[in-house]
Amino acid sequence: MKTGAEILVDALKEEGVEVIFGYQGGAVLPIFDVFYRTKDLRIVLVRHEQGAAHSADGYARATGKVGVCIATSGPGATNLTTGIATAYMDSISIVAITGQVPTSMIGNDAFQEADIVGITRPITKQSYLVKDTNELYRIIKEAFYLVRSGRPGPVLVDIPKDISAGMGSFKSIKEVSLRSYNPRYKGHPQQIKKAALAIKKAKRPVIYSGGGVISSSASEELRELVEKTGIPITSTLLSLGAIDGTHPLFLGMLGMHGTKYANFAITECDLIIAIGARFDDRITGKKDEFAKGATIIHIDIDPSEISKNIFAHIPIVGDCKMVLQELNKIVEKPEISEWVKKINGWKKEYPLEWKDDGELRPQYIIERICEITNREAIITTEVGQNQMWAAQYYKCKYPRQFLSSGGLGTMGYGLPAAIGAQIGCPDKIVFDIAGDGSILMNIQELATAVQEKLPINIAILNNRYLGMVRQWQELFHGKRYSYTSLEVGPDFVKLAEAFGVFGIRVEKKEEVDNAIKKAIEFRGPALIDFRIVREENVFPMIPAGASLKEMIDGTA
Repeated sequence: MKTGAEILVDALKEEGVEVIFGYQGGAVLPIFDVFYRTKDLRIVLVRHEQGAAHSADGYARATGKVGVCIATSGPGATNLTTGIATAYMDSISIVAITGQVPTSMIGNDAFQEADIVGITRPITKQSYLVKDTNELYRIIKEAFYLVRSGRPGPVLVDIPKDISAGMGSFKSIKEVSLRSYNPRYKGHPQQIKKAALAIKKAKRPVIYSGGGVISSSASEELRELVEKTGIPITSTLLSLGAIDGTHPLFLGMLGMHGTKYANFAITECDLIIAIGARFDDRITGKKDEFAKGATIIHIDIDPSEISKNIFAHIPIVGDCKMVLQELNKIVEKPEISEWVKKINGWKKEYPLEWKDDGELRPQYIIERICEITNREAIITTEVGQNQMWAAQYYKCKYPRQFLSSGGLGTMGYGLPAAIGAQIGCPDKIVFDIAGDGSILMNIQELATAVQEKLPINIAILNNRYLGMVRQWQELFHGKRYSYTSLEVGPDFVKLAEAFGVFGIRVEKKEEVDNAIKKAIEFRGPALIDFRIVREENVFPMIPAGASLKEMIDGTA
């Protein structure tokens, strides 16, 4: 017989958990008491529960392992929800553990009670309320099975205080099987043959890589497909790093802030090979105009994604890695020399470019971080202009290198995600590319970085605006900057120093390299406040509801 808290910790260790991000509270006191006596689990005390969820998310994205976070009942649990929703939208494997009021008090509006199972049901693969200590071990095993299998995503386990403090027993489970949950991993052989034939016949094909390539560890198979067929490839935000950013066939990111040549290629292609992607609105633009006339091959482990947004002529339900392994065995190189020549012409005619006039511009900063880190750093981002500049100008070299909130677009993601990534990958340089608006959402996590002695680097692209919203106001609302100015804000260097973080301010272009090198060499938490040009915009840009052909490039 063991307490529920002891059963929980034993089950977590059995699942290979090494680190847990969390925050104390009354309903989880029995669990944290066991943590105190456990020597082989690293408990990271964050400063806000949202930071715990994002740190677990960053850890999961960077390592490919399951991220784990814990919070108390009521507001502690509800503070996790933004991070859980972020992970759900991007298909990230995290297990969130919450405390709950004792079972006898559930439904009585007890102190710090919230129906977290009901709240999180739409943003998890599964949410559990543990009602019997004897069931706790099985539920934890099921939770980890669910987050690891099929399409990844978060699972929540809500544990009432009397369950974690009470006594129970369990029978060891080696394998989990759920009757109603049977993900399909192998693609249908006939469908794979159809895809291979369509590729052979294509004259203007494009590979469209999504985040599923990263989560299924299919980058090697993706590169094999690209190099065996010679087909140009474009990527979503969450797939950056699946193929080297300098590969001659790589077109960069597509969609709202994608490259012109990627969007032109998708518009004029006759075949799209979509791999682990969901055709979201930021990629397709106006759906009626998206890749008109193209045949769509769609490979995805989640059958509900097939034809959800764009009709798939050749659907293949299965794990990206397994499907690509089979496809690569039979695929033949199509005759597309003229198509590749045309795309290379677009690359030369419409490169990503920015105004180099001696002013401190964000694109230059990203390029210098890219160069100085030899394209080896793990990059986390906040959300907004900083995110898009990072996606455009940091040329990723390997998978699990670019960590960003894609589907939910969560401001405040980057700093706690950088903490999780640095803990998961201690030998890597980690940079959070931030905006002065986003960074304030979870700035308290600087204290976590200091306490854990983490050498994360934070590059704030400080334009004293909510930059992306201001850009929309400039372009579509007559420059009426309604409540987007952050002219009154903190002195980020002093704020960093108050937390015990090394702070640097940069106002001139010639100071950039020295500041980046100093931050890296410090080998502790470092923050660089880059005071960039205030009204710099992210281009290219496709207005909401427009087609991929209707790009604004900022030259007019």
